[in-house]
Amino acid sequence: MSPGRRLTFALVGLIALVVVGWFVKDNTSSAPPDTTKPVVTSAAQGETVPGSNSGLDVQALSKLPAEAAKTWKLIEANGPFPYPRNDGVTFQNREKRLPAKDSGYYKEFTVPTPGSPDRGARRIVTGSQKEVFYTGDHYSSFVVVDVKK
Repeated sequence: MSPGRRLTFALVGLIALVVVGWFVKDNTSSAPPDTTKPVVTSAAQGETVPGSNSGLDVQALSKLPAEAAKTWKLIEANGPFPYPRNDGVTFQNREKRLPAKDSGYYKEFTVPTPGSPDRGARRIVTGSQKEVFYTGDHYSSFVVVDVKK
């Protein structure tokens, strides 16, 4: 076999491997979360946590940093907030980590980070249907917050 034929054969084989890998990846990727079944927090009472059907993990407010609970109390009291120009503003969901909603659906609030020279990376994002989400890494990941726990 000539060197030119060997190179052609190798390139065709490589392309075939890439195509097969691409198809395998597409067919084995995880399915989107089932949003038809809400997460029940109390089987006896049948209560659900708003936003629990988003596919995100549900976390008790008491398990988050203490500053998150303080921020939640400010949200419930409608302020005053430590960053009035930034707290209560529309969260755009540009990262698309939360369920897609119309503009203005989500509002964001700063969860102070002790020792940080600025607002830090922690936020609570609320939805119009009483959903509460927390991010500790500036929108890279979120959890649904159960504010009753």
